[in-house]
Amino acid sequence: MVLAQLPALPVPPSWFPGHMMKFTRMLPALLKRTNVVLEIRDSRLPLTSINRTLEGALKKWRLERGWDPNHPGRRTIAVEACEHIVVLNKRDFVPEWGMEPFRKAMAKKFPHQQMLFASWQRPRDIRNLSEILVNIAKDYPHAMELNVLVIGMPNVGKSTLLNALRNMGIRGPTPKAFQTSANPGMTRALSTRLKLSLDPLVYAFDTPGIMLPFLGRGEEGAERGVKLALIAGIKEGLYDTDALAAYLLYRLNVLNPIAPAYLSLLPAGSAPTSELSEFLELLARRMGMIKRGAEVDLARAAVYFVRWWREQGGLLAASSALSPGASAPPGQAPIQGWGFDFQWDVLPEDTLPGRDPALVIQEKMERCIDDYLTKSNSEEADENNVSPTQLKKKAILEEKEKRRLKHAAKRQH
Repeated sequence: MVLAQLPALPVPPSWFPGHMMKFTRMLPALLKRTNVVLEIRDSRLPLTSINRTLEGALKKWRLERGWDPNHPGRRTIAVEACEHIVVLNKRDFVPEWGMEPFRKAMAKKFPHQQMLFASWQRPRDIRNLSEILVNIAKDYPHAMELNVLVIGMPNVGKSTLLNALRNMGIRGPTPKAFQTSANPGMTRALSTRLKLSLDPLVYAFDTPGIMLPFLGRGEEGAERGVKLALIAGIKEGLYDTDALAAYLLYRLNVLNPIAPAYLSLLPAGSAPTSELSEFLELLARRMGMIKRGAEVDLARAAVYFVRWWREQGGLLAASSALSPGASAPPGQAPIQGWGFDFQWDVLPEDTLPGRDPALVIQEKMERCIDDYLTKSNSEEADENNVSPTQLKKKAILEEKEKRRLKHAAKRQH
């Protein structure tokens, strides 16, 4: 067993290129011709991959289409389709035992959203999503077509999922509709319409991945940035790989402190560790990563560790069974985790005979979601929660607008 301790994390960078800003401004107009918003999130970061930057426009869209502001799950006017579907993509990277408790916990907090877990590699998941979209279209037979707008953060798998939906909905050989990449930022503009179904007609638009303009201050912002960088949601090179490796080591120890997934990388008989340098040295020696002078290549080992988790290690970590947790100092409650966003104390009453483990997990997740919402609302209310880069951009735009108005006034005279 190893005691997991959060490592020191770097200040998060600001990465919000112009095409992201452009799409954010376009969104309200796009929603006017949208019937379904298909929001893709990452199952490993089901809270961190929520893009609250877009939520204001989505809320206004729902209200304009007749959803009750006092009862988010009730619609008073239903002339045309207006649905918000959340897909937790890459479901293979989180343990199965937490999916249903999470879905129920989110349904309590966000009753207006349909939520499902999916993986483009599972035909049943793609078929289920395709049927949901087709059934929504059938509920409005007077409509000529159903338009779906796909949104989400960078590298959550929007284009890949759309390609899978097209192949499922259009019979016969179909070309790959969208280019995909393991790096964020491949899609930089709104796509042309992609046909997902012939009868009824369902079309989809792919959109650029939109990052948060500012990841936040303090430990919360630092951890948010590292999480997104680990799933390759932030441009490569903005983070030092050692920082990502240190956080990954910490998280894998939280998820399974007795037999963390990374043990499969180390020499036989190795014990769990929370020391990054010790771990990387063991990994480098096991993989033969030796530089000139018989010195172990720790930098190369860190890169390998992060890449291993993205491609294989996440699957291995997700295969672990539910355990009561054991990562805690003497006298403190053990810790249990699910994905990289959920962590809670395991109390004695949680394991009493007769208590439903799934219900306990759901209650714990509800508290985590409440904490997330409280912190997010507090950050949004903080006037200083803006990055220096965004402040500079705002000042430049304001100066340009002043000059434009001044020039217009001169022309009038």
